[in-house]
Amino acid sequence: MAELVDNFDWDNVDASGFGGNYSAEQRAEMEEMYTGTLTTVQEEEVVTGTVVGLTDRDVILNIGFKSDGLVPLSEFRDLPDLKAGDTVEVFIEEQENANGQLILSRKKAKIKQAWKAIYDALENDSVLEGVVKRRTKGGLIMDLDGVEAFLPGSQIDVKPIRDFDIYVGRRMEVKVVKINAAFDNVVVSHKVLIEKDLEKQREAILNNLEKGQILEGVIKNMTNFGVFIDLGGVDGLLHITDISWGRIAHPSEVLQLDQKLNIVVLDFDEAKKRISLGLKQLTPHPWDSLPEDMGVGTKVKGRIVNVADYGAFMEIIPGVEGLIHVSEMSWSQHLRNPQDFIKQGDVVEAQILTLDREDRKMSLGIKQLSEDPWTRGDFSEKYAIGTNHNGLVRNLTNFGLFVELEEGVDGLVHVSDLSWTKKIKHPSEMVKVGDRLDVVVLELDVTNRRLALGHKQLEENPWDTFQTVFTPGSIHKATITDKNDRGAVLELPYGIEGFAYPKSLQKEDGSQAENGETLDFRVIEFSKDDRRVVLSHNAVYNQQAEEEGRAAKFAKKKPTSGAAAAQGEGKLSDLKKTPTAEKSTLGDLDALSALRDKMLGNEQGGE
Repeated sequence: MAELVDNFDWDNVDASGFGGNYSAEQRAEMEEMYTGTLTTVQEEEVVTGTVVGLTDRDVILNIGFKSDGLVPLSEFRDLPDLKAGDTVEVFIEEQENANGQLILSRKKAKIKQAWKAIYDALENDSVLEGVVKRRTKGGLIMDLDGVEAFLPGSQIDVKPIRDFDIYVGRRMEVKVVKINAAFDNVVVSHKVLIEKDLEKQREAILNNLEKGQILEGVIKNMTNFGVFIDLGGVDGLLHITDISWGRIAHPSEVLQLDQKLNIVVLDFDEAKKRISLGLKQLTPHPWDSLPEDMGVGTKVKGRIVNVADYGAFMEIIPGVEGLIHVSEMSWSQHLRNPQDFIKQGDVVEAQILTLDREDRKMSLGIKQLSEDPWTRGDFSEKYAIGTNHNGLVRNLTNFGLFVELEEGVDGLVHVSDLSWTKKIKHPSEMVKVGDRLDVVVLELDVTNRRLALGHKQLEENPWDTFQTVFTPGSIHKATITDKNDRGAVLELPYGIEGFAYPKSLQKEDGSQAENGETLDFRVIEFSKDDRRVVLSHNAVYNQQAEEEGRAAKFAKKKPTSGAAAAQGEGKLSDLKKTPTAEKSTLGDLDALSALRDKMLGNEQGGE
């Protein structure tokens, strides 16, 4: 219990209010002493506070204000050893809430300080350190003392990053490259720090770079035309053709990303800073390892690595290839597409035809491994004149078609030997490439490798029979199929064609017969050897006039010689020939000479 003061003067106590006994001078002195112990604070600023106590939920801080502030203990998880007397920076949210309590926040203080550091780093080009929190689309999210920043995947390293997860939880130094204050968005880069470190290495490498120099590098990127290799700050291109002596379709067949390997400098462009690298050049050329006894005539086995229009390339060993020309794939004299004989990836046998070790060239042949069919002992007997065969139509020309009887044995069927009855202008009217055709051997020339074939000869010549049907003077139904100024082509029974001159197409009413009309025609001339039939329509109703005209015609032009027989022929070619004026014959000249001599004799007798 408090001890009572016996001599206390209760009369001097002023009951009007507490502190009412202080004089104005004393009160001013006391206020000055009190305010000197307090700090003037403003809301939304960061101040330093001292820990004066800790509870289960809060930390009590003295910031020199008239009252202490409370901060949730959860905001100090990064300071597990926090104790009374420690100083921390806090953010003043409210000087006094409804309960008269000072409201502070350490989290907001850290964020505000972090933003200040971020702006300072962008302005001064300084380095910040943060922790990678998680992976996101296109990059990483970093924590810069409470502020989240985006680290794009392209800014993580100078080489492409394929696995972003390995960076989660790692502390990294970065530089601020962009700030969007409206969206509180910060973009940082770790790559720029690496590039600065590599710049000195790059300069040192470029200054000491020489052709033929062997370097160590790491594969950082792979394309279908080659790989890019990091030489320690400088990238070089290893082209796909310089990876292996053999052919490869893609670098991934022999190399892997992030693989370390030794390469040689093939070329260096100082202006463009381009470095060409080689890998296969570090090993001997395969041509130098070819056996000495390998030469012309040697049989080899290999894989087809490329097929072109003119042939195929066969790889005997990696880096050693030979060309198999399409003409050396088969004994056939007709060049075909190499794809008909061989496919890429096939393993085949061939024979060396030429070998040049200095120029590293080799030509090969496949057909040489089989016997030439034209040199077989039974060839002349098998393809003797008159023998029948069935072959494949390989090619069509204006003058005929080529039939392959077996691999390497082709024969020509002339267009005139396709049909006895039809006038075929082009073989495509009757057959097409790829058809099978029955033929008979007409001629055989083994020395020149020529075989003449016929198709119509498989049947008897129907003109022997036609000779008895289409006798001169006989009348037959015929259809006009083609007509021009020189005459008309007629279609007769049995599929044969005839010819009529323009004057023979006049009808009885004086009009001319036209294409497509079917009329009666009289046979005027028939030639089995020339397969020619000349007909006339007006001779049907005016036989006598036609016969007289024909008699007069053949009296002047006797078909006793080749030249005379050619006059007035009924061939289709007559439609394309311009009629010429008839010439006087030798008989006509003899008659005129005799008449002249007779007249001269009469005149002399009169004298």
